[in-house]
Amino acid sequence: QVQLVESGGGLVQAGGSLRLSCAASGRTFTFSRYAMGWFRQAPGKEREFVGVISWSGGSTYYADSVKGRFTISRDNAKKSMYLQMNSLKPEDTAVYYCASSRGSGIATVTADFGSWGQGTQVTVSS
Repeated sequence: QVQLVESGGGLVQAGGSLRLSCAASGRTFTFSRYAMGWFRQAPGKEREFVGVISWSGGSTYYADSVKGRFTISRDNAKKSMYLQMNSLKPEDTAVYYCASSRGSGIATVTADFGSWGQGTQVTVSS
């Protein structure tokens, strides 16, 4: 069983930056074996893919809406993943969730992720 806890959300003006963190814990969960992803959900909308990082950190993949502005990284020694968000826009406002994939490679759909955090709110004002 794995527990994922996001942090770092908040209120920021358009054009600003935020860095989200996701900390993993669980005695039987080997963080370094799994790809990790970020998703977000705005009010009244479905949860959508933001980006994913492979087990080693060597590969990343992003949604077109955030490509070039957001960067995912991970520190396997700390069992943590990060989402650096730059040039934020009001349309980035959402609850952001981290999730652990069921495998080690790139995945982009919610069904490919088995465990989820509780989410952290990001609000971008115009």
